[in-house]
Amino acid sequence: MAWTAPMTAVASSVFTAAQFNTFLRDNLNETAPAKATTVGAHFAVSGTNEIAERISASSTVLTSEATTSTTYDNLTTNGPSVSVETGAFALVIVHGSAGNSGTGSARMSYEISGATSDGPADNRGIGVLGSAGVSITASAVALHTGLTPGTNTFTAKYRVSSGTGTFNSRRILVMPF
Repeated sequence: MAWTAPMTAVASSVFTAAQFNTFLRDNLNETAPAKATTVGAHFAVSGTNEIAERISASSTVLTSEATTSTTYDNLTTNGPSVSVETGAFALVIVHGSAGNSGTGSARMSYEISGATSDGPADNRGIGVLGSAGVSITASAVALHTGLTPGTNTFTAKYRVSSGTGTFNSRRILVMPF
């Protein structure tokens, strides 16, 4: 339902039950206090004169795992991964420690599945250029636009350019709008 612009009152006119329900009751039910059901949630504009409650989510995988895949893939322990109800936008933060056994890079990004399908990309994740034996902790923040509104799942994925990449303390946080 959407909020409806109130009518203009005219002196001596009758204010009907239908008008009361449309312009007072229904409009009050479209306010943030009426829609607030979850502690810690926030609101986003979901359409003209419409708001929707959005709930951020995060997930962590602390296990240290490695890959030699040169295309984005899962590690032995998938993820971390979160599913959230989004509108057309979401702020996505990936964080982790990464290193490479040689001079290649180690990269962590995310893919989206569900209402939206979008593969991982280097420009929205962390990347460590190889210094054999050195591990760096980093975070990357991306405002992901063009999402299809609905339930979207964001899953961390990993790759290297060469060598063996090791990843630890992996986190993902998604703030849907």
